[in-house]
Amino acid sequence: MSNPRRPGGRPLPLLLAYPLLALAGTLLHRQFLSLAALSLLLGLLWWPALRDRRRGAWLLWLGLSGVMAWLAARGLAALLLDAVPVLFNLLLAWVFGRTLRAGQQPLVAQFIEAIEGPPRLLMPGIARYARRLTAFWSVLLTAQALLLGVLLSCQVPGGLLERVGVTPPWSLPQAWVQGYVHLGAYLLMAVIFALEYAFRRWHLRHLPHLSLHDLLHRLALRWPQLIRGRNRAP
Repeated sequence: MSNPRRPGGRPLPLLLAYPLLALAGTLLHRQFLSLAALSLLLGLLWWPALRDRRRGAWLLWLGLSGVMAWLAARGLAALLLDAVPVLFNLLLAWVFGRTLRAGQQPLVAQFIEAIEGPPRLLMPGIARYARRLTAFWSVLLTAQALLLGVLLSCQVPGGLLERVGVTPPWSLPQAWVQGYVHLGAYLLMAVIFALEYAFRRWHLRHLPHLSLHDLLHRLALRWPQLIRGRNRAP
């Protein structure tokens, strides 16, 4: 029987439910759906601790959920939810970018070492490509965060500029903006990941490559090691 879980043991149905709840809460103007999406997101981030029944994690999650309920009662839950994708992209951009400093191993190189082993980095062109790809993702995620910020500021109704009494330079329909922020942005990243994989196979065609399925499977298996900093493949 298949186990419907993702890296780190997070249940697949809950991973799929977050963007759907977030989008539905905004488009249907239902604060309780936005609140449920926010609470679910925090639960997914802390899922390993919650699954292990750690009292501190449960108290923190329930406490923050209570704070969000208080904010939702004042109509602010949807605004907080809109900020999540922006902050998420900025956080990832920082995670990639900080490994480009001198003396550190680029994050993509850490992925390669964890998935395919240290000898892979010694093959011609791999180490240089890993550094460039790390920089590419850092820049792309930063640009994505800026784009999301502009879209959320200019959406009508409910945009940030409109909330503070400023007429936005572009009036962007709320349904279009929310669809991209909570769903389209994630789909775009998935498409870019697939296109980069295809380019990598062509650019480094003199080397053998894992299939896309095997690459994702090994990344899922090694992800907990990467999070804890143990990035060596056994």
